[in-house]
Amino acid sequence: MKIYGLKTCDTCRKALKALPQAEFVDVRKDGVPADVMAQAQATFGDALTNTRSTTWRGLDATARALPQLEVLTAHPSLMKRPLIVTGTHMYLGWDAATRDALGIEG
Repeated sequence: MKIYGLKTCDTCRKALKALPQAEFVDVRKDGVPADVMAQAQATFGDALTNTRSTTWRGLDATARALPQLEVLTAHPSLMKRPLIVTGTHMYLGWDAATRDALGIEG
C-alpha cells in the first residue's frame, strides 16, 4: 500500500497514522509515477485536482487550461490528497467512505 501526499498535510498524516504499514510518498519531493497519475485521473477525473488550493489560485488562465495530467505533473501539490493505492484499488481523500473501504474505524 502506498499513500501519495504531502508530509506537511494534516490529512495525509492522519491517513499514515491509521495505516502505519503503508509506504508514504511525498509528491512534492518524489512526484507521482506517470502510470499511477494516469490511472488516478481515469478513476477520479476532475476530482483529482484540488481547485481550492493556493497553488491553483496562483496559476494563470493559460496554466489552468492545460490538460489535467500536465498541470498535475508540473504542480503535484495540486493533487487532492491523500491518494491511497492498494493493489488495483485507489482511494482519494481521507473521508468516512475511504476509511470504511480500508477497514479503519473513526
